[in-house]
Amino acid sequence: MRMILTAAALSLTASMAMAQTTITVQYPYPELFDETQKQLAEAFSKKNPDIKVEFRSPYKEYEDAAQRVLREGITGNVPDVTFQGLNRVRVLADKQIAVALDDFIANEKDFDAAGYHEGMRQAGAVNGKVYGLPFAISLPIVYYNMDLVKKAGLDANSLPKTWDEIIELAKKINAQGEADGVMAEWSITGNWLWQAMVLANGGTMLTEDESKVAFDGEAGKQAINTLARLATEAKSPNLTANDMLAAFSAGKIGIMVTTTSRVNAVTKQVGSKFELKTGEYPDIKDGVTRLPAGGNVAIITAKTTEKQKAAWEFLKFATGPEGGAIMVKTTGYMAPNNKAADLLKDFYTQNPNQAVALSELPYLTGWYAFPGDNGLKITDVIKDHMQSIMDGTRAKEPEAVLAEMASDTQALLPRK
Repeated sequence: MRMILTAAALSLTASMAMAQTTITVQYPYPELFDETQKQLAEAFSKKNPDIKVEFRSPYKEYEDAAQRVLREGITGNVPDVTFQGLNRVRVLADKQIAVALDDFIANEKDFDAAGYHEGMRQAGAVNGKVYGLPFAISLPIVYYNMDLVKKAGLDANSLPKTWDEIIELAKKINAQGEADGVMAEWSITGNWLWQAMVLANGGTMLTEDESKVAFDGEAGKQAINTLARLATEAKSPNLTANDMLAAFSAGKIGIMVTTTSRVNAVTKQVGSKFELKTGEYPDIKDGVTRLPAGGNVAIITAKTTEKQKAAWEFLKFATGPEGGAIMVKTTGYMAPNNKAADLLKDFYTQNPNQAVALSELPYLTGWYAFPGDNGLKITDVIKDHMQSIMDGTRAKEPEAVLAEMASDTQALLPRK
């Protein structure tokens, strides 16, 4: 009898193991999301023991993520779930690699009641169809080393509101001889900060019909001249993102302009070395300013019905209330899910540096993706031209650089 029971138990265990569906998941920026994804998988597995989550090696950043999935789309070796930059949904939808989620959403009893409001859903939409659920949302903010700021004669109540004031404060910090005054992460993925500078001035990347470059207008001229002033007047160092973060955290840069997603990591790196405070992005103007939503969406790329169903369960959890709360607490991003935000009220009260970006939500707009097969190449072209300003090579002729950047971009747009 014992042998029969043991055999039956083994048979039951085997059948349960066979019933388990394994999905592969891949995400970018391991320095930001390793801990997040680990906690997500653990919490998800407790509620979904029939689905096993396996991770592929993380993507370096969003460009790497998009390029790798595009290549894998040709070979058929895509992961089941991929986390992609908000500005890369378009290319994966156009190439029919991303799976449309509309039927999954329609089959949910009350999707909106789970915190997925329509506005955020559109962040992952292309041509009227939803291809990704927003996972982590960021906006640009300013980080201040308050020890250096106070030595320069300012306090928490007189922090800069404009780029002019940031540059003036940076000069004062430079004069102290202890640190560089300011650095903006101009080279961040997807020309994100460049877009923020143009859109904050009321500009756009292209005309409404996407046939012509528009970032070379007055808004773009203001933006490119601000970049040049950072290089020439404020003597901004030209560092990689990692070197910038290390220098700021070590007290060697007074002001840092970058994404709110770095708050958690920077706070840990700074520790007790100096007082850290965050502030709103400069030159916000009601009725004019829009700021691109950075961050990423969760996309299903699984090919079989079984994998797609399992992947959908993971998407719902990762972008839902519990997953969203995990993501916020382990990064500096904002949760796009309303109910996740409700769970985090006390957290934001206790962590005011992470709450700053919430005040910028009224200005949130899409992170623009250039159309056509040259979309990724345009990103590199713009970055190369900005590099020539920030490394000092052409810092004294910013508008000439802008004109060339516009011309080179125009040549890569699809012909209408």
